[in-house]
Amino acid sequence: MTERLRTACLGAGVIGASWATLFAAAGHEVRLYDPAEGAEEAVNAYTARAWPTLRELGAATAPEPPHFALSASAEDAVAGADFVQESVPERLELKHDLYRRIEPALAPQAVVASSASGLLVREMQEGWRDPARFVLGHPFNPPHLIPLVELLGNERTDPAALDRAQSFYEGCGKQTIRVQKEVPGHVANRLQAALWREAVSLVTDGVASVEDVDKAIWAGPGLRWAAMGPHMLFALGAGEAGMAEFCRRYAPSFRRWWDTLGAPDLDEATVAALSEGVAGEQGARPPQDLMAERDRLIVAMLKASAPVRGR
Repeated sequence: MTERLRTACLGAGVIGASWATLFAAAGHEVRLYDPAEGAEEAVNAYTARAWPTLRELGAATAPEPPHFALSASAEDAVAGADFVQESVPERLELKHDLYRRIEPALAPQAVVASSASGLLVREMQEGWRDPARFVLGHPFNPPHLIPLVELLGNERTDPAALDRAQSFYEGCGKQTIRVQKEVPGHVANRLQAALWREAVSLVTDGVASVEDVDKAIWAGPGLRWAAMGPHMLFALGAGEAGMAEFCRRYAPSFRRWWDTLGAPDLDEATVAALSEGVAGEQGARPPQDLMAERDRLIVAMLKASAPVRGR
């Protein structure tokens, strides 16, 4: 059984609420802080919706979800915490102010991880007197369902903090990767940004509709990517000969494709075309129904793959 730890979640928006739900499902004590009006009601409503899904996945054993009461301050929330997940809006001045406030209140053993997707660790470290215990712990939305967490530190980070963060996340059922060099967007966001850039280009160049570009992913390579990553899949595409043979066979094709990839801009005309295409794909279905469908599909894939992956 995973050791029960005291955790704190700073920020109770969609990401913070999802983290809090996951930590509670894993058996940890969770304290929350968010100064927004209605935050307590919103996070408890989120947890109530997510809990049956976690029960279905076997990630939550308690029959009923917890009821969170927000702490009066960020300092109160982190007092005595072993692990702190920060998910406040991605504005450096907000994060720096928060870090300055909580640093004196942290327990000696505490690790603080930021969910930030668009900011750099070195930028966020400027809010700390000593950033040794501060790491990036970037999830994919929603964190309670998508396994990935990207871990990153730098020369100012204590390696033990990264190790403790990895152990904590994996104890909550997550899959972690170590980002070895800091770049904007980390790893997974850069990959999806590259794919979306070409998806937008295909629409704006009139190659395919928004709906058909989306279908080309979920009915095609997206299904394979849910099983394995592109390098391994391409290596398997050459059978026993592996990656070297795949590259020998298909290098000319890939060079031709790479040379003709688009570089669209999200200007007003492009945004209008994408919005119109998504509206047509969505039809009369409200966003909440689509999000529920998304989560059901993710759960079904996780349940189906668990015996194959051995977890």
